[in-house]
Amino acid sequence: MSLLDGPTPSPDFPGQGTDPIPLPPRTGTLVRFSQPIPYDEAWAIQKKLQEERIAERQGDVLLLLEHSPVFTLGRMTQPAHWSLGGEVLRRTGATVQSVDRGGSITYHGPGQVLGYPILKLSHYCSGPKQYVWKLEEVLIHTLLRWGIEGYRLEKKPGVWVRRNHTDAKIAAIGVRIDHGVTIHGFALNVDLDLSPFSYIMPCGLSQCPVTSMAEVRQSMLPPSVVAQQIAEEFARIFDIRWESLLPDIMGQGHDGHGHTSAVPLDT
Repeated sequence: MSLLDGPTPSPDFPGQGTDPIPLPPRTGTLVRFSQPIPYDEAWAIQKKLQEERIAERQGDVLLLLEHSPVFTLGRMTQPAHWSLGGEVLRRTGATVQSVDRGGSITYHGPGQVLGYPILKLSHYCSGPKQYVWKLEEVLIHTLLRWGIEGYRLEKKPGVWVRRNHTDAKIAAIGVRIDHGVTIHGFALNVDLDLSPFSYIMPCGLSQCPVTSMAEVRQSMLPPSVVAQQIAEEFARIFDIRWESLLPDIMGQGHDGHGHTSAVPLDT
């Protein structure tokens, strides 16, 4: 593991080439949702944005949101990783959704900030491994703003913290790249009910304690403030400037009531 005391250089990955040639300052669109939304609705938005980005009809986008309670099953999920009977689903109020990202099963719910970057990968990274590294860097530096030391574990994507003398996962990452454009992303546990994780083997790991920023700090944290900080760190690490809300493609918000907001940032 490597504790980060400050910014660290992006690593060189065998077979991934060197960092991309510097480009003029990039701009993108930041979209934040003010209310938790169902996973399938967010997925439909992601797919539409990815299709538009692949066709070069839309620029790069970062969606920041919270989900209604849901267990998502990645491509590596095995039956031993979960046992979600009807009683468990009733107790948690969660749905179950199979997804095409990497990784195994995880849980999403209110109080957890999710980021779904829809990016032309080659504009920012030399390859998928460096992309995941940069996402981890965004989360690690967001945690540092709250005095929380996050770190990486070898061959275990995501961000971890030391909790009760063991490694505890505080952020998960699962991505997919189609035609050079990213989809899916990361989830940071800010201030959410962690009990649903007890019904699964998070990320397919048999020994995987899960924690949150609120649990580490022993205080309530506002997810909206953390989301803003994620947006700022993302802009800095990916060297992108956020601009306006998406036109047309987002319409009036996910449910027709305008539950989206754009946040211009000076970065």
